[in-house]
Amino acid sequence: MKIALVQMSSQPDRAHNLAEAERLMREAMIGRPDLIVLPEHFDWLGGTIADKRRAADRVPGGEAYVLVQQFAKDNAVWIHAGSLMERRGQDHRVYNTTVVFNAKGEQVGLYRKIHLFDITAPDGKTYSESAAVAPGRDLFIYELDGHRIGCAICYDLRFSRLFDRLAEEKVDIFVLPAAFTHQTGQAHWEVLCRARAIEFQAYFAACGQCGRYAMPDGELRRTFGHSMVCDPWGQIVARAENDVCVLVAEIDLARLPEVRRLIPMAEHRVLLADRQVRLSPGTKPRR
Repeated sequence: MKIALVQMSSQPDRAHNLAEAERLMREAMIGRPDLIVLPEHFDWLGGTIADKRRAADRVPGGEAYVLVQQFAKDNAVWIHAGSLMERRGQDHRVYNTTVVFNAKGEQVGLYRKIHLFDITAPDGKTYSESAAVAPGRDLFIYELDGHRIGCAICYDLRFSRLFDRLAEEKVDIFVLPAAFTHQTGQAHWEVLCRARAIEFQAYFAACGQCGRYAMPDGELRRTFGHSMVCDPWGQIVARAENDVCVLVAEIDLARLPEVRRLIPMAEHRVLLADRQVRLSPGTKPRR
């Protein structure tokens, strides 16, 4: 299987972003991939909370949705459409939503980001995703050429229980569109991507935003880029730098049973949700 990761540098400018997405998808098609993956927020990045609400669009039927849907149909290619901002009726918040299209341009499903990025980074920059975005609830898996692909978005990467739940459903490939900050990416991006591949013995395809975008106050924020594909042994089979590009990776699906035979973790995994945790005398419970 061949996957093409489209690494973008999206801005608070929808027309620019959609033109870039289409241009880069056309570049990706030169290699005839089975699946094209776009990054998180391929349609819009930055702006105020009000800007995000205004930029949010319909699913189905919005401008970004229709662009990707038509491209999938015209080029007979599956597209994992990173994430776009989905309008939710009259609610003041939006969803951060992945939509997946098959090679006929049909929507096969969607995933709404569950873990929202509300942190203060080491450099003091504050990120408050939940001010504009509502969390999703359900996980989503789709099948391509007989192999199961599980969805996650950016900050989800830090929450192994999400991937554990997907792994229970025999997922072969995890796909993670992202817009990791430069600081957190330098510290944690590679180690987390490789860890998820190793601990759940699946391929891990992480497609990131790169470069800089301006906030309304003029502050420049940097994203980390470095899109990558890791095999189930944790080896990096393809990696980008921090510039706009298309990263193409061959997925050797024969590696999955090979690694799983070497270390049969699925057979050894014990479900611990119902296990009692005993505390030694003097150890106080933490709430």
